[in-house]
Amino acid sequence: MAQLVRAPPPPATSLCFHPKLFSPVPRTRMAINPTNTSPSFNSRKLPILLFDIMDTIVRDPFYHDVPAFFAMSLKELIECKHPTAWLEFENGVIDEEELEGKFFKDRRPFDLQGLKNCMRRGYSYIDGVEQLLQDLKQNNYEMHAFTNYPIWYRIIEDKLNISKYLSWTFCSCMYGKRKPDPDFYLAVVEHLKVDPASCIFVDDRTTWPHVSIGLRGSFLLMG
Repeated sequence: MAQLVRAPPPPATSLCFHPKLFSPVPRTRMAINPTNTSPSFNSRKLPILLFDIMDTIVRDPFYHDVPAFFAMSLKELIECKHPTAWLEFENGVIDEEELEGKFFKDRRPFDLQGLKNCMRRGYSYIDGVEQLLQDLKQNNYEMHAFTNYPIWYRIIEDKLNISKYLSWTFCSCMYGKRKPDPDFYLAVVEHLKVDPASCIFVDDRTTWPHVSIGLRGSFLLMG
């Protein structure tokens, strides 16, 4: 349910990402200790990997499970849902209670807890991805979530324990920004304190503008 306005996803393709793509020898960078003005060299394995979550690491329940929950087709659901409510929820602008009140254009009531349970049941690792994350973790890569998702990322974490492999560092609900907002990408680089070229963005979409705004990090397509 990363975006409710997306068209149905294309047929799945094989993963094209493997830790052997990167050098096993960590590069180093110079960092400034905030409590000490003298520079020090910290060993940090690069590149840093920034993963989208929905339909990249985790199956998105929106396309099949959620319409079935509401006894609708996907087309019917998209037509009757509020056009911005979910996006506001992803940005942390509204909370669960407010989402419940405006999820549908006509503000009809629905079982919010039932919807959450439906989505929880639908969350699962994309085939092959957990092994990939294990391999990357064993090779000491630094990995972060970089995703448009609301506070319900905690439901994903509770079920799949993704934090075994990566940190939920960059969720739209925490920053009030969503991809493709250039400021969200700039916030990532500022937080990580690395050159943009030291970042690799892993996503199931190719439309994000990180290169066009000067972030020269690589892009890898999954899904």
